[in-house]
Amino acid sequence: MSVSGSPALRGAVRYVCGECGHVTMTRTGRCPSCGAWGALVAERPPEPASASSGGRTVAPARMVSAVDVRPPKRISTGIGELDRVLGGGLVPGGVTLIGGQPGIGKSTLLLQAAGRVAVRGKPVLYISGEESEAQVALRASRVGAASDRLLLSCGADLEGALANLSGDIAFFALDSVQSMKAEGESGWPGTMTQVRAVAQRVVDAARERNIPAVMVGHITKDGRLAGPMLLEHMVDTVLNFGGEGYSSYRMLRAMKNRYGSTDELGVFEMREDGLVPVEDKSGLYWNRSDSAVPGVAMTVALEGTTPLAAELQTLASPTVFPYPRRTARGIELNRFQLLAAVIERRCGIPTGGHDLYMNVAGGLSIQDPSADLGACAAIASALKNEALPAGTCWLGEVGLAGEVRPVTRLGLRVKEAVRLGFTSAVVSSRERAPSGGFLSTERFDAGLELIPVTHLDEALAGLLLKKNAGPTAPHQR
Repeated sequence: MSVSGSPALRGAVRYVCGECGHVTMTRTGRCPSCGAWGALVAERPPEPASASSGGRTVAPARMVSAVDVRPPKRISTGIGELDRVLGGGLVPGGVTLIGGQPGIGKSTLLLQAAGRVAVRGKPVLYISGEESEAQVALRASRVGAASDRLLLSCGADLEGALANLSGDIAFFALDSVQSMKAEGESGWPGTMTQVRAVAQRVVDAARERNIPAVMVGHITKDGRLAGPMLLEHMVDTVLNFGGEGYSSYRMLRAMKNRYGSTDELGVFEMREDGLVPVEDKSGLYWNRSDSAVPGVAMTVALEGTTPLAAELQTLASPTVFPYPRRTARGIELNRFQLLAAVIERRCGIPTGGHDLYMNVAGGLSIQDPSADLGACAAIASALKNEALPAGTCWLGEVGLAGEVRPVTRLGLRVKEAVRLGFTSAVVSSRERAPSGGFLSTERFDAGLELIPVTHLDEALAGLLLKKNAGPTAPHQR
């Protein structure tokens, strides 16, 4: 909704909702569009431009085929996990926004990156509106980021801080966008108007000087970035830095990336000397137990290009209630219920007399459909109270007809399974071998035995999970 074009209302104060962007001329405590309380912020709209060009320079349009396209020369931060999530490093002129919970380590990660870039040559400008020079210097010394080329500018004056930018600056960091004040704009630091103005001037400074900029952003209690939604549209990359309060591990994901993928995952461990990248990520979610337990199945999920060994645990408890309970953590509950129904209908294993509980060990959350086959194996194993063969991982998507479908990047998953010591992998018979044929007709040497299956019933029957179940109905496809 826009009201600034009305001649009678030009120059009048309007109120913009910081949650949904709704514009109104009447100030109320609650947004009439989204219902958010206290989200309306007063601002004076700019004067509309004249319809005629009036001597204005008009930039001619160009053919897209005539534009010289070259891959951006990225600047490495010196932290491999951060570079991979960014798509290879910082892009000159690009602006990155890092958001996360208070105390999660955003400032520490940014200061470590600034210190490593500064050590390699060009100076780095670190702007802090929340801490004093002594506080920043103390943290830099603790995490090993202290350097003669690391320049500090502390205070809420944005224009004064940006005046320190020079042609030889490698990149500059702003901590945080909610703590700075833009000259000439009304409101306190952190208000919608100020956040939008601060972000715009940082973007303009980065584009004008063709140097990367990284901003830290606060989040609300709902988990979204504080400030106007426009903030996320203004920047090139939005990173989410999070973790559980009881764990020392931190996860870095890209929510938006104009220069790379948003599927990558970076894992760090918070220590006394700062954030340390975790090399063996599979070890976070797998206890490597040698004892076989009913209801436990292993799979290899993908987070971007990172394979992670995931331990799927299922508990089946008999119930006398007509509506058995289904609880899942780490896998979508609706998906869990769907797989339980497929097992009962297509494989003849009754599930209605049991409460079923599923957990992905280590707190991992799996969105990858390749975990379907492992989840089905864990459910059937728990219902039969029979342990699955040790050293086996399950890689396949399961459809409503019970068919086992191929997964993406099987070779990458198999390579990780071999590294972790698995001896066999149950996969779809429709998987393609490197030579182009199907695995049902030819095999490729990956260091472990591949067991191709066509249907879920075939996969479970082959592991003797139904040896005492009696005759079952044929595949109902």
